[in-house]
Formats: sequence, structure tokens, C-alpha cells
Amino acid sequence: GIGLAAVQAFTAAGARVIFGDINVAAGEKAAAECKATFVPLDVTSDAAVARFRDAAYASADNVDVLVNVAGWSKIEAFVNTTPDLWQKLIDLNYTGTLRVVHVFLPKMIARAEGKIVNVASDAGRAGSGGEAVYAGSKGAVIAFTKSLARETARYKLNVNCVCPGPTDTPLLASIPDKQREALMRAIPFRRFAQPSDVADAILFFASDRASYLTGQVLSVSGGLTMQD
Repeated sequence: GIGLAAVQAFTAAGARVIFGDINVAAGEKAAAECKATFVPLDVTSDAAVARFRDAAYASADNVDVLVNVAGWSKIEAFVNTTPDLWQKLIDLNYTGTLRVVHVFLPKMIARAEGKIVNVASDAGRAGSGGEAVYAGSKGAVIAFTKSLARETARYKLNVNCVCPGPTDTPLLASIPDKQREALMRAIPFRRFAQPSDVADAILFFASDRASYLTGQVLSVSGGLTMQD
């Protein structure tokens, strides 16, 4: 969903894109359609993340923009969840971002140049019923973004965060119809975000127009979450 839209937006803007996904068939298809480079990637695996980094630097001398989009959720009341599910959600949604940033950060610091855009969720800002652990993991991404922005400002890195609201992706399609309808009625614009809406926000943070922005959190929610 959002990852594919981001690849499309960046390639359309003229960027050279190297991207990873756990779904190899979909990744290869997207690479062919977008004229981008695909490398299989499981962000929950240290070894896979290291291989992705090595492949990226083998293909390009520098990484100018690093975008973390991988995410997953399961709608279920917290009382019915298990520690195994907690760990899966945290490992993918939060620790996965840490892994990817950690392996690319040294060279970005050495160059004193680069932009990092983390995709969290408005669930991490406002909470989300049935997604307590998911919301917690995305809240952690927001806090990590702000902290990293403070640490790396001296190296002229920009680190920002995009928080999508309900977005028309396969994940949203898995929610029961009545819940989706109620959610749409709560959105002032009365529609779900399209993946391209979120990709536009990612592209903005990656552009020179955001060169004086760091540690910022931008909601893309159609007005659903209006927060300071």
C-alpha cells in the first residue's frame, strides 16, 4: 500500500530508488513497473537488514533519503492478545525501524547529509481501540524520531515522521464493514486516505522544501486527529 505508493512517488520525482519488502513476488513486480531496484527484506531480521544495506551501497555510493514504511497490525482487544503477538507487533513496527536506521546512520553521519522519514501512525498519537500494542509501537517510533532528530541535528540530518490515519490499504480492507463505515463517518473529509496521500507527505519531508524541518510529526488523516 503505502510502500508501493512511496516507490512510485520517488521514482516519478526522478529519484533512484532501492527498496525492500518481505513479499518477493510483489516487490519484483513493483520494481519492474517503477524502474526501481528491489532487494528482499525482512526488517525483523538483523541479517536481512545488513544484506539490504550492503546491496544498497553496492548499487549506489550514497543513501540520500531513508524511508521506513514497513508495518502491520491485528485488530483485537488487548485482554485477548498474547505475548507472542505483542512481540511480533513490536519487532516489526518499532524494532524494525531501529534496525534499518542503525545500519544506515553511520555513513549518513559521516557525510553530514541526509534525510530520514519514519512512517508511524496516528494510532501512536491518539490511540486506537483494538490496537493497543500496535499504537504503542507506533508511539515509540514517534518518540524515536524526535530523539534521533536531536542527536543528529549537529550532523545536518533531517529526521521526521509521517503519521497516516486510516488509509485504503489491504490492512484496512481486513476490518469488518461496520467498523470501516463508522471510521469513515468520523473523518471530516468523509473518505479514507489513499496511499498516494501519505506518499506525498513522505516526499515532502525528503525534499529540499523541508530542509529546515527536523523532529516533526505530520498527520495525514483527513482531519480525524487534530492535535498539537
